[in-house]
Amino acid sequence: MEKKLTYQNVIAAVCILVSVFAVIIHVGNYTTFTMPSILFYAWHLLIGLVLIFLYKPLGGTKDLKPGVRTLCRVADWILIGLTLMVSCYVIFNFETYTTTMQNNMMTKELYVFGIIITLLVLEAGRRMLGNVLPIIAIAAIIYALVGNKIPGLFGHRGYSMQRVVLAIFSDRGVYGTPIGTSATNVYLFLLFASFLSVSGADIIFQNIAIAAAGKKRGGPAKMAVIASAFFGTISGSCVANVVSTGAFTIPLMKRNGYPKKFAGAVEAVASTGGQIMPPIMGAAAFVLSDVAGVPYAQVCIAALLPAIMYYLCLIKMVDLEAVKHNLAGLSEDEVPSLKESLSRGMKLFIPVAVLLFMMLAMKTTPMKAAIWATAAILVTGFLDSKDRMNLNSLIQGAVAGGKALCSVVAACSTAGIVVAVFSLTGLGLKFSNFIVQLGSNSLIPSLVLAMLVCAILGMGLPTTAAYIVCATAIAPALTGLGLPILAAHLFLLYFASISAITPPVAVASYAAAGIAEENPMKVGLQAVKLGITGFILPFAFALNPDYITFRWNIQTLLTWISGGVVCYALAIMLQGYVEGKITIFERLGYLAVIILTITPFMVNSLIGFVLFGALFGFRKWKAKRVVQVA
Repeated sequence: MEKKLTYQNVIAAVCILVSVFAVIIHVGNYTTFTMPSILFYAWHLLIGLVLIFLYKPLGGTKDLKPGVRTLCRVADWILIGLTLMVSCYVIFNFETYTTTMQNNMMTKELYVFGIIITLLVLEAGRRMLGNVLPIIAIAAIIYALVGNKIPGLFGHRGYSMQRVVLAIFSDRGVYGTPIGTSATNVYLFLLFASFLSVSGADIIFQNIAIAAAGKKRGGPAKMAVIASAFFGTISGSCVANVVSTGAFTIPLMKRNGYPKKFAGAVEAVASTGGQIMPPIMGAAAFVLSDVAGVPYAQVCIAALLPAIMYYLCLIKMVDLEAVKHNLAGLSEDEVPSLKESLSRGMKLFIPVAVLLFMMLAMKTTPMKAAIWATAAILVTGFLDSKDRMNLNSLIQGAVAGGKALCSVVAACSTAGIVVAVFSLTGLGLKFSNFIVQLGSNSLIPSLVLAMLVCAILGMGLPTTAAYIVCATAIAPALTGLGLPILAAHLFLLYFASISAITPPVAVASYAAAGIAEENPMKVGLQAVKLGITGFILPFAFALNPDYITFRWNIQTLLTWISGGVVCYALAIMLQGYVEGKITIFERLGYLAVIILTITPFMVNSLIGFVLFGALFGFRKWKAKRVVQVA
């Protein structure tokens, strides 16, 4: 029977073509040809905007009247046409565009095209991310126009619309660092993650997690943490992680006896941690590397111990919850063989190993490392007799990479408008001075203020956008107070990430609450408790650089041991349980352990170790006595 040609089929075909073209452009730029940066960014933005307008049509998925639906479709194609017009002007008049921008000249063409691209980016941001970031961008534009009417520290001379549009349309705006990072680093890693997923990574990681932890007490929750850590570090999206792994793990936790709010919170916290978990982390980590001027491999090494501490504390809290409620693991027939799961997973570990080898041993750029790792996926996929990849798999991987790109392009291009205004008006410096003054030129109060600002700016924003805004506004203040640049930017990245579980707007918690069928606020508050290390760790490594500095010496070993003790003590203090319910004095004792151990002083850490051993040993001894008496 002959297939009927529908509008949806046409859209699907166009999306496939654009996605495949994206692979050719991005991989080709680092293998066979090299384009000037702005030219490459123009191609990248063009691809991203076209895919956004195709995948997120006007009117969404609502059941519209035929006439209204037709008008929405026409509007979408008009937007695509305008995107092509502006992008083609930059691409095919590249030298003229570059010269004009370098000389800060404004022609009628540039003015018109600048306004069009600004509106297109704002609409793309609205469709993909909601209203928050576009509103911030519009507020920034208004601030640039009327700054001369604002008194005090935040006032400025004011700029004409032409000057503002010129800044937005330049390499300081929509073609600046944010979209550049998306074009160079982020897309290739998204492509890597997409092909990894197509090759069956989500199922394999899930099976490995079930096999490793499923039989243990509270097995489903521990399995959820492990699976989400695996999947999260590859996807880099907490919400995508929640809705994919959570669809399986949350019902399983509920069936095992965990309360609904706890099950949802575990998945939300575990998924959010994927954005700070090496080796891939999320898109924001690549932006951090570019903005801070720190090699990506160094970012991964610095983030390793804090990420391990984050998940170690979560695992321990999950374990103690299982002990409190006497929750067993899964039955034998529900758990796959660990040997078989690991054997099947070898084809996935090889590409990850290639990625790490290329970045850490060969010192190649993240872009080339991602290309080599993706090639390894294809080779192992074609050699796998059970789940052999074919042409359809290649197309699926390209399409998945294109879909994943949409939210990143929307976030980076819209954030580019904000960055342009910050650069033009000096708002970043003004904001930094404000924080320094409010924090009385002291590091700790300034860190607290920075945390609050990140929490507010991160409400409803994806991590990448939240980090860009925070880094532009706050990072200079922290570095100005003596904080090392990597520590300052990691501090902001953590709070930009953790905003996904921070009420009142906690996107990861809300997504998990929907699956758990629980009140979002209850899940959000529980997530804050379970993810408490995410709020403490940034202060820890800001005040003690040993947490993000890896050396082969005694100090590093002591720091890692301290990290483990802090996690266990924190979990026990919050859960109020070891072998039995602990007293308020014991909780205060564990709090003292945390304070002593987290400091950079060796003597304090040793005292903390002794105190932890005494407290933990006392409970173990008391539990043993109860058993003997019984």
